[in-house]
Amino acid sequence: MWAGRPTHFNDANRSLHLTQLAPLAVPGVSFVSIQKGPAELQATEPPAGMSLLSLSDEIRDFEDTAAILEVVDLLVSIDSSPVHLAGALGRPVWLMLPFVPDWRWLLGRADTPWYPATRLYRQPRRGDWGSVTNAIGSELSRLAQRGR
Repeated sequence: MWAGRPTHFNDANRSLHLTQLAPLAVPGVSFVSIQKGPAELQATEPPAGMSLLSLSDEIRDFEDTAAILEVVDLLVSIDSSPVHLAGALGRPVWLMLPFVPDWRWLLGRADTPWYPATRLYRQPRRGDWGSVTNAIGSELSRLAQRGR
């Protein structure tokens, strides 16, 4: 998930455009979009080299989302409700956070006491999503290399 609800008070700071996830386009890594709302249409034109299957039309409720989260290897997302669902299910999450995150994510740490399988990727400067997506892309690349 790369975008939240547009009416959320902090949406301008937490949401991205799918094109900003281009550094995650790693050979051997496939993505499944569970993006809902206006941004789900962006999945029709993923960044170059990104293997992306959109399941957005298949999701009617959290039960559908939970079923998807149980079969994927990892959720990579902005701060959104599926992060909390995945966390409650004990599923692995890599969470992209803005420089000033919601209070739940605390400060100065890469983990969270709420969800042990969640890793936090924080903007080092306000608006710097490039550092976040580059770090995640590098880690995905390492994982893909190990999996070969």
